[in-house]
Amino acid sequence: MRIVNLLEHTSGWDDLALREYAYNPERELTLREGLAYYPKSRTSRWKPGTRFSYANSGPAAAAYVVEKVTGQRFEDYVEQNWFKPLRMDTASYLDTPEVVSRLTKLYHQDGRTPFPYWHIIVRPAGAVNASAREMANYVQFYLNRGSFGGIQLLPAEAIDRMELPTSTYAAREGLKAGYGLGNYVTVKDRWVFHGHDGGVEGGLTQLAYLPDAGAGYVVMINSANPGALSQIADLIRGYVTRTLPKPALPPEAAVPSGPAHDYAGWYEPISVRPERARFLVRILGLTRMAVQKGGLRLRGVFGGERKFIAVSDRLFRRDSQTVATLALIADRVEGTLVEMPGGTFRSVPQWLPWLELSVIAAALLLMASSVVFALVWVPRKIFGDLKSVGHLRVRAMPVLAALSFLVAFALVTAALSAPIERLGLPTFWSVGIFGSVTAFALFAVLGLALALSTRNRGIRRLVWWHAFAASAVLTVVAAYLAYWGIVGWMPWT
Repeated sequence: MRIVNLLEHTSGWDDLALREYAYNPERELTLREGLAYYPKSRTSRWKPGTRFSYANSGPAAAAYVVEKVTGQRFEDYVEQNWFKPLRMDTASYLDTPEVVSRLTKLYHQDGRTPFPYWHIIVRPAGAVNASAREMANYVQFYLNRGSFGGIQLLPAEAIDRMELPTSTYAAREGLKAGYGLGNYVTVKDRWVFHGHDGGVEGGLTQLAYLPDAGAGYVVMINSANPGALSQIADLIRGYVTRTLPKPALPPEAAVPSGPAHDYAGWYEPISVRPERARFLVRILGLTRMAVQKGGLRLRGVFGGERKFIAVSDRLFRRDSQTVATLALIADRVEGTLVEMPGGTFRSVPQWLPWLELSVIAAALLLMASSVVFALVWVPRKIFGDLKSVGHLRVRAMPVLAALSFLVAFALVTAALSAPIERLGLPTFWSVGIFGSVTAFALFAVLGLALALSTRNRGIRRLVWWHAFAASAVLTVVAAYLAYWGIVGWMPWT
């Protein structure tokens, strides 16, 4: 592990666990205490320096190195060497009385319900309290290539390095649009912005600048409303670039003969930020890449198409963008890889997506039909029409599994409006998800066992086959969820 891996988010670490996000101690922890709270999330999932995956603990670990080298608390070092020279006179990482006297409240998306102050346990990941004017000074620091107020705080070459990713497979292929040292590229309407965004509960920010044009902005809102931030940022970008000539699109080029044709096929994402979500993201992110005249065509498994134009034999750009954002990876140690918007993707057998989608479709159909059939046989059972019919448990298990699945889905959907406070602690939502997912798996397996034990034992053939098929498919789904650690998962631990 190298410091560059921590700062470019190529450590392979999982992002902070929900319990780390939700932990809000009354007193400010030291950096060492924060990193020691739940070290399990800081285990590399792949070789460091190969794939990008955002992990908030990476900058915090790098900050701890600063403490060891300088002998100073990180917050004190930053205040002395950066806040003061940048005239960020009220900026602070800490929740001091002086800071509290100047703070605005942060609100839920409704704009009325406030969040409590969040004592982030790894403060270098994003705990700076500062005004918009002070953050504008920080933008000037980048635009002036490391200089502010006539003082050269960093060499211009250091700023160039901060803006350039170096430690991924894609960077080694020459892809420059990515995440550098705490600074990344965003392409908007042909403009190539550098900068960073950020967010805490109830607070969202975006800092972006155009190095060559000498223009930039910072925007902060005190509401958990990403849609509002996006609209405001769009308006500001339009204002900032209103007098600038829009970059021209490079001429389209034919796909060079060579490696591109060897990369056609299905891909799944393998650099998922929270590993716990990989069971879902790897399916939702399935992408088919095809070579066509003039470039590549990417199509998601659930629709949506993107066209990429060749820049070189391994680099491609969106047809509406001015820089390459896709790279074909030559290194085959981890299989056939492609870096594309959304992360690193690995080639999968061509039959696998169709198999997985077939299982999903079958599971949804059988769960729905089990519930529909239950609307018929349950009333009949209650009113005595099925007294002579045995083995009703065989019918009941798929229904109970389906209802458990629906409860889990509803709880997850409700919890996503405030995931940290609802999932990072033992709450109605987190405990309910644990219980309903566990119940789903138990009902599916028990249903399969009952179906197998009651075959040819006085149960109608069609009823048995439906119950058997439903329980068998749901057991496959349960096994998949168990493989990815979702069955039995306690989000607050």
